[in-house]
Amino acid sequence: MDFQFSFDPESSAPLHRQLYEAIRRGILRRELGAGQRVPSSRALAATLGVSRATVTTSFELLLSEGYLEATTGSGTFVCRQLPEDMLRMQDSELFDDEIANAAPVAVPPVPASQVVRSAVGWIGLSAQSTYGRSPASTDAIIDGAAIAATPSPDLVTALNPVSSVSADPSPQNVTNLRNAAKLSSRLSWYGNSLLERKWLDFAADEPEIQFIFGRPDLEHFPIRQWNQLYLQHAKRRHFTLLDAPGNARGLLTLRSALADYLTRSRGLHCSAEQVIIVNGSQQGIDLVTRVLIDRGDLVGIEEPGYIGAQKALLAQGARLEPIAVDLNGLRVDDLKRRFDPVSSSSSSSSSSGGRLKMLYLTPSHQYPTGVVLALPRRLELLAWAQRTGTFLIEDDYDSEYRYKGRPIPALAGLDKGDSVIYIGTFSKVLLPSLRLGYLVVPKPLVEIFSRAKWLSDRHSPLLEQQVLADFIKLGHMERHTRRMRSLYELKRKLVISTIQSLFGERASILGDNAGINVLVRFQSSLSDDQIVEACRKRGVGIKSTRDYYLQTPQQGEFVLNYGGLTDGEIVDGLGRLSEVIHMLG
Repeated sequence: MDFQFSFDPESSAPLHRQLYEAIRRGILRRELGAGQRVPSSRALAATLGVSRATVTTSFELLLSEGYLEATTGSGTFVCRQLPEDMLRMQDSELFDDEIANAAPVAVPPVPASQVVRSAVGWIGLSAQSTYGRSPASTDAIIDGAAIAATPSPDLVTALNPVSSVSADPSPQNVTNLRNAAKLSSRLSWYGNSLLERKWLDFAADEPEIQFIFGRPDLEHFPIRQWNQLYLQHAKRRHFTLLDAPGNARGLLTLRSALADYLTRSRGLHCSAEQVIIVNGSQQGIDLVTRVLIDRGDLVGIEEPGYIGAQKALLAQGARLEPIAVDLNGLRVDDLKRRFDPVSSSSSSSSSSGGRLKMLYLTPSHQYPTGVVLALPRRLELLAWAQRTGTFLIEDDYDSEYRYKGRPIPALAGLDKGDSVIYIGTFSKVLLPSLRLGYLVVPKPLVEIFSRAKWLSDRHSPLLEQQVLADFIKLGHMERHTRRMRSLYELKRKLVISTIQSLFGERASILGDNAGINVLVRFQSSLSDDQIVEACRKRGVGIKSTRDYYLQTPQQGEFVLNYGGLTDGEIVDGLGRLSEVIHMLG
C-alpha cells in the first residue's frame, strides 16, 4: 500500500504527531479500509524520509487507541472495529435498553394533594417508594414522578422516551434523550430530584426596580459599629478564630448571646446548648429535613407556603400535604380533621396516607400571605403536636418587624413538650451576605443535630460569629432593629397608600402589619406571566405567588418586597405596575 503524506515544516506539532493524525484521519474517512495492511515501520520511514523512531512512535499511539492492530509474523492492519464505532454501538444498545424498559410504563394520575407546582409545569410525586427498582426504569427517574398539565421538555424526555422519540425523531432529540438517560442513570435519587430545577434559574440581570427579593435596607445598617468590632477582633492575636473548632454548633459566646436575646425578644427560654449556628435559614431547613424525614414521609406545609422549604422537602422525598391558611394563619381545624387519630372526624386521616411526621410553618409572619397565627391556634397546634408526636418547624424569618400590638411569643417559647424546632436568621435583620442563622432544638435532639451540622460543614465563619456576638451583647442589634422597625412601618404605609391611590378597587392587600413585604391581588384580564413580562420590559421585577401553592394557585396574586427600596423607587415601581394593569389588563 502506498501512503502519500507531506509533513508541514511550519507546524508546531512534532513529526510523529503529524503522522499519527494523518493515519487516523485516513482511517476515519475510510481511505484506509478496515483490515487493510499498512506498511512496515521501516518501509514507511524510508518512503517519508524520516527516522524509524518517528514512525514507530506514531504506530504505538494508534495501536494503543485501537485504530491499528498488530499480528505477530503477519504485520500491522487497520482495526476492523474502530473506537468510534464501538461507542456508537454502545450508545445504541443503551438507548434500545432504555426504550425497552420504558415502553410498558404508563404515566399514572396524580392526586391533587401530591401535585407540586413547578416554574414550568405540574409535577406529582408518587406515594409509593421505589427502593429496589432499576435506575434505568422510567418511573424511577424521579421516583414515580408523573406529568400533568404542561411539563418541561426535559422531564417529558426523561419520563417517556418512547413518546418523545415518536414526537421528534430528529438526531438532535435522540442525542439529547441518550444524554439525559445516561446522566439520570448515574445520579442518585436526590440528584434526579434536582433535574427539574427551573425554579433555581435566576436571571443574570436584575430589573431597575426589584420587588422580588426580600432584601433589607442596607443604607441604614450601622456599618461603623460593625466595622469597629470587626477590626478589633481582626487585630487581636486571636488564633482560635483562625482554627477549626471541635464543636460544630458554633462559638459559645454567640450561642449564649442568642439565647439571652431570644429570651428577651421572643419569649423563648433556651440554653446556649440548644442553639446551633448554621449558614442561614435555608441550611437550617435542609438540616432539619435530612435529620427527620425519610422518603415517603408525610409532611405538612402551609398553603400557600415558602418555596425554599417546599423544594428542600421534595428533594428529600417527602410527600407534601398542604394545610390551608386564612386570615388568622394556619387552619388548625383542617389539620386536626385530616391528621388527628383521636378526633372523631379523623376518618379522612387514613385517606391522606397516615400521620404527619413534620409540619413546617411561618407563624409570626406567614409567607407569602403575611398573616399572623393567632395565639389560640398556637396553643391548639402545640396540643395537637404533643398528642400526635409531630415535629413543628417554626421558621421565624422576620418576626422582629411587627407594627401593631404586642408581639406574640414564638411557638417554641410556648412549647412544653419538645415538639418545636425553631429556625432564625439574620438575613432580614442585618445583612443577607452575612450567611448566619441558627436553630434552637429540643435538648434530646442537640447531639443529633450537632453531628448533622458537622457532616454538612464543620463550622460557620468564626470571625463573623464573634463580631455578631459582640454586636448583640453591646445592644447594637436591638437598637438597629428598633430603628428599622420604624423605617419599615413608614415604607409599608407608603406602599399601601400608593397601591390604594393607583389601583383603587382593582387591588386588595392581604396580611397583617408585619414584615417587609405585602401580598396584593390584582383584578386583571392578563395572566400572571403577561403581567410579569410587561413589568420586566418597564424595568420592574415582580413575582407571582403561583409557585407557592401546591394545589390551585390564586390568579393575579403577587408578593411585593419593599424593604430594600427607597421611597422614590417604591412610588416609581408601583406607577409602572399601574400602567401595566390599567393599560394592558
